[in-house]
Amino acid sequence: MTIAACLLAALAAPPDVGAWLDGSMDDLSELYVHLHRTPEVSHEETETARHLAAKWRDAGFEVTEGVGGTGIVGVLENGEGPTVLLRTDLDALPVTENTGLPYASEVVVESQTGGKTGVMHACGHDVHMTSVTGAASYLASHRDTWSGTLVVIGQPAEELGEGAAAMLADGLFERFPRPDYAVALHVAHDLPTGWVGMRGGYAMANVDSVDITMKGRGGHGSKPETTIDPVVQAAELVVALQTIVSREVAPTDPAVVTVGSIHGGTKHNIIGDECRLQLTVRSYAPEVRKLLLSAIERKAKAVAAGHRAEEPDVVISQGTPSLFNDEDLAARLRPVLEGVVGEGHIRDNPPSMGGEDFSRYGQAGVPILMFSLGTIDPERLKRIEATGVPAPSLHSAKYYPDPEESIRAGVRTLAACALELLGEGPAAQ
Repeated sequence: MTIAACLLAALAAPPDVGAWLDGSMDDLSELYVHLHRTPEVSHEETETARHLAAKWRDAGFEVTEGVGGTGIVGVLENGEGPTVLLRTDLDALPVTENTGLPYASEVVVESQTGGKTGVMHACGHDVHMTSVTGAASYLASHRDTWSGTLVVIGQPAEELGEGAAAMLADGLFERFPRPDYAVALHVAHDLPTGWVGMRGGYAMANVDSVDITMKGRGGHGSKPETTIDPVVQAAELVVALQTIVSREVAPTDPAVVTVGSIHGGTKHNIIGDECRLQLTVRSYAPEVRKLLLSAIERKAKAVAAGHRAEEPDVVISQGTPSLFNDEDLAARLRPVLEGVVGEGHIRDNPPSMGGEDFSRYGQAGVPILMFSLGTIDPERLKRIEATGVPAPSLHSAKYYPDPEESIRAGVRTLAACALELLGEGPAAQ
């Protein structure tokens, strides 16, 4: 390469994100600690959204609040070119933190059952918010390196699978520039910092919550012949449900039906009027999802009919479609991510039966990619593995990331993906 060509290449190359991070890490760490200390549960992310919106405005974005409830949208137009969306979720979980960190959350709220519970970013959304804010700030301060429109969104209620649907219903893709691509990251509890995981195609599952109320006729426990026992119905149903996956779904199709909760009765010698079950149902293919939900309702009604009981209530809620990473986008961004973390530091993620409503943006017709971000220092991970006990999983009261290296990698990977997908700036033209 000639000297002139080398100079042109140097001009075209974007400034080093790592060098920018060296000067910005104090601010990002302060943001992370603030978010970790002050978590808010789904649909109540008011202060979280307000705080993040202020950061995005300071970076130069035009920010709209109150989208789909507590969601926020930031738009930065920078000439002709593609539109790229970076997404973070805002909400935390009703989990009482048990990490021992000096900045651990002490927030307490009323639980759905009427008691008190702590609130914690046990799913890493504080890392997501900080990483997206860092990447957005970097890109806003280096507009000469790209051309197009950058959209950043803060989405509420991911933990309930409701936030993406709410933002889309509130005109996310009509009121704001419709993205050509959408990218998000998600923390991983079992991946070292400096690594990412990814896969094209199906990556996460359809998720449905099913509430079933088996109805009976209450009475004295000593005279069961005068009653219709809903607890016995529920017990029979729990067993019957296990045959759906094993006998109605093809062995090659992933599917899960789990009864996570069963409640009935009040006292040893009382047969109650009803028994309630709560199920989580997972699948990939739409036809398998339909089969599972139909079979659950059919079996619940069949059990009730066998006991001459009133037809049960079967309520399906909190549905999230399976996450399908656009295969062309995954193939395009894999070498970009590898260029950030280094050769041999990308894990080929296996399909997960977890759920993520980032999938809804893909269902709306936008090519999407969600990749995994390593968050555990390699030495800490080795120490954990040496105990023979798995690392604390997401949603665990004991999960915590090693924040600085996680955030550095999060900012660098998101910025690199955005720069790959946006048009070239003046320096490269």
